[in-house]
Amino acid sequence: MSEESIDDIDRAILHALQEDARTLSSADIAERTGTSDSTVRKRIQHLESEGIIKGYSAEVDYQQSGYPLRMLLYCTASIPERGDLVDDILAIDGVVSVQELVTGEQNLLVTAVGENDGDITPVAQKLLDMGLTVADEVLVRSHETTPFGEFNGE
Repeated sequence: MSEESIDDIDRAILHALQEDARTLSSADIAERTGTSDSTVRKRIQHLESEGIIKGYSAEVDYQQSGYPLRMLLYCTASIPERGDLVDDILAIDGVVSVQELVTGEQNLLVTAVGENDGDITPVAQKLLDMGLTVADEVLVRSHETTPFGEFNGE
């Protein structure tokens, strides 16, 4: 599905799901978009099958759940290997996300959580053992997200 084939209704559906995928029903979204419940369900199925909606997950407050440390590890991997390493990095205990960066020397951003420094240090060591260079480590105090405004026509 190309960007041109995503219309305003699809964008409104995506915005609604980003706001509250857990409790909004397709009927609720249909009311917001001025369409029918069945149209919303079909469009969601299509967005899922095209890989635009990759899945649904809970937004966890790691600090409240007993894991107060959130560390960003900026890493450098060889360009041909960086994409191939993502699944292996995600398999490391404590790693919750990996982002491929396309500019600069640091081309992977790894997010790890833990109870204490002793939980984060092994993550960094495993990254080093994989042949990555850990260029920088940043301790994050908070992390908030919001739905993408362009999906809501803002």
